[in-house]
Amino acid sequence: MTAVRGTSVEIPTQDGTADAYLAHPDDGSPHPGVLLYTDAFGIRPHLKKKADRLAEAGYTVLVPNVFYRHGRAPVVALPDFIDPARRPEIFERLGPIMQSLTPGPAMRDAGAYLTWLADCPVATDGPVGVTGYCMGAGLALRTAGTYPERVAAMAGFHGGSLATDAADSPHLLADRITAELYFGHADQDPSLPPEQINRLDDALTAAGVRHRSEVYTGAHHGFTQADTAAYDSTADERHWKSLMALLDRIL
Repeated sequence: MTAVRGTSVEIPTQDGTADAYLAHPDDGSPHPGVLLYTDAFGIRPHLKKKADRLAEAGYTVLVPNVFYRHGRAPVVALPDFIDPARRPEIFERLGPIMQSLTPGPAMRDAGAYLTWLADCPVATDGPVGVTGYCMGAGLALRTAGTYPERVAAMAGFHGGSLATDAADSPHLLADRITAELYFGHADQDPSLPPEQINRLDDALTAAGVRHRSEVYTGAHHGFTQADTAAYDSTADERHWKSLMALLDRIL
């Protein structure tokens, strides 16, 4: 098994400094870069384990605290096991923080994260992969459309609101994307109903974007998050196989 080094790093942005977690093979060599966007719960032990698993597979993985304007991660205190039904106050606190991260600031930040990865001595030169979970899937899709010259592969899992009627819906960036995309949707996810899945696929197809979109039967929003009540181990392993296949093929 590849030895992994995980460290906390600081990323300068136009609006301050974002704290982040960096994981990479501990061999002194550069490896392909991957930008990993978390769900709304942010950087925590479970997300660091995700980054470490990607690093074990040969990638240099950057996990930014996208809510850094509200403090260092975790911006909201979290239990070891997250069950929103039992702890509604968590989302009551996170809701306004999530809403404050509008597309403009989020994509300014994305540029800073990508620049930091490009300058990172343990990351190889060239385009990177981007993956995201829940809220992070939307950020990943926006990043692929905003920085097409920097992103070669993008994956999103149990993403919400990816193809809404809003004027700034992320699917409207489809005609700018040059990366290959993969989506693993949850069929028990009210944040991405079938009509949005179809709208997303139609937009990507019309734009000629290489993509694959799969619906995981029986899975709920958050199915990859082992520290939450939504976790589905079978769907999670399927997500890993699909994610690794995309990154290994493109990067």
